[in-house]
Amino acid sequence: MATRIAYALILLVNSILSWIMLTDWAVRKLEHLTLEYMPVTCAGHQCYGFVAVHRINFALGVFHAIMAIMLLGVRSSKDGRGPIQNAFWGPKIVAWIGLIVVSFLIPDGFFLTWASTIAYIGAILFLLLGLILLVDLAHTWAEYCLEKIEMQDSKLWRGLLISSTLSMYIGSIAGTVVMYIFFAHSGCGMNQAAISINLILLLVVSVISVHPTIQESNSRAGLAQSAMVAIYCTYLTMSAVGMEPDDLHCNPLIRARGTRKATIILGAIVTFLTVAYTTTRAATYGLALGGRGNAYTQLAQDDAEHGMVSQQPSSRREMRAEALRAAVESGALPASALDDSDDEDDDENDAKNPRDDERASTQYNYSLFHVIFLLACAWVATLLTMNFEGGKGEDFVPVGRTYWASWVKIVSSWVCYGIYAWSLLAPVVLPDRFDY
Repeated sequence: MATRIAYALILLVNSILSWIMLTDWAVRKLEHLTLEYMPVTCAGHQCYGFVAVHRINFALGVFHAIMAIMLLGVRSSKDGRGPIQNAFWGPKIVAWIGLIVVSFLIPDGFFLTWASTIAYIGAILFLLLGLILLVDLAHTWAEYCLEKIEMQDSKLWRGLLISSTLSMYIGSIAGTVVMYIFFAHSGCGMNQAAISINLILLLVVSVISVHPTIQESNSRAGLAQSAMVAIYCTYLTMSAVGMEPDDLHCNPLIRARGTRKATIILGAIVTFLTVAYTTTRAATYGLALGGRGNAYTQLAQDDAEHGMVSQQPSSRREMRAEALRAAVESGALPASALDDSDDEDDDENDAKNPRDDERASTQYNYSLFHVIFLLACAWVATLLTMNFEGGKGEDFVPVGRTYWASWVKIVSSWVCYGIYAWSLLAPVVLPDRFDY
C-alpha cells in the first residue's frame, strides 16, 4: 500500500507542477532560470506553458514506461527485480527530475505532435479504463452484498444494499432537478440536451436491469448496479455543466460571488487528487490488469521435497523448521504450513523490513501498473491543455473549464451507460460465453 501511495503522490505533485506551468509567472521564471536560452513558445507565439505541461507529463510518462519494461515478468518479491518497484525511492526521484530536465532540451515540434496524437490517444484509453472499472465495481458491490445475504441471511447487508440503492437513486434524481433549475435556462441547449439524455439513459438501464429476460440470464443483475452507474453518470453530467465556460450565461457557478482564486485552486487540487486515486485503483485492480495475484502458490520443487530429519539442528530456528517438516511428512500438518513458517522466519531474519505480503505472488501486475500511470500522465496533460486559451492574465488557470472538457465528461457518461447496458445484454446475446 505504501508503494502505491508513493507513486500516487508523485503523480499528484507532477500534476500540480504542470498546472502551475500554465501561469505567466511560471513561464517567466522558467525563461529566467534558463538564462533566456529556452523561451517557452509554440510555433513562434507565446503558449503560456502549453509545451511545458506536455514536457513535464512526458517525463513522468517515460519514467513509468521504463519501469514497466524493467518489471516485465515479475511475479513475486523473490524476483531480484522486485525491489525496483518497492524500494530505491531516492534514485527514482532523481531519475524523475532528471527526465524533466532532459525533456526541456527536446524541440517544441516534437511535443506539438505528441500533444495532438499520442497524448490524446492515451487520455482516451485512460477514460475508457476508468469507465470499465466503474461498471465492474457496480457488479462486484452488488454481488458481494447478495452473497452475504444468501450465506448469512444478514439483515445488516440487506439493509445496506437497499439503503445504498435508494440513496444513489435519490441522489441522481436530486442532481438532475438541480441541473434543470440552475443550468438549463432558455438558450442553454447543450445543457438541456445533456441533462435530458442522462435522465433518459438512467431510466433505460434501470428498466433493462430488471427485465425478465435479463434476470433469467443473470439473476444477480438489478437496480443496485444501475443505481451506482446512475449516480456516477449524473455526477459526470453535473461536473460537465458546472465547468463549462459562461459565454452563453449558462453556468451560474462562474458568476457566483466568493474567492475566485481559492475556488480555482481547490478545484484543481480536488481534480488531481481524484486522478491520482483513480489511477492507483485502476493500476492495482486485478480484473483490469489480467488477473489477481494467487492466494496460494504451489511450493517450488526444492521446497516441496521435505526430507527426514537426519542431523542435529544448529539453532532454535532450524529446530522449529525440522519439527514442521516432520509434522508435514507424517501428515499432521499441510504443506502450506511450511510457507507460513518461511514467512515468519523471514520476519525474524530481518526485523527492520515489514512483512512481505508478496512473497508467494504479487498483488498486482507491476508492469501494467506503470502502463496505467503512463496513460494517466497523458490524461492530465490533455485535460490541462486541450482548447486552452492563455494570455488572459489569470494567476491560476481553472482546470477543465473548456467546452472540450465538458463534452468529454458528457460523452463519457453516455459510454458508461453503454458499457453497463452491454454487461447486462451480453449474457442474453452471447449465452455460450457466459456462465452464471
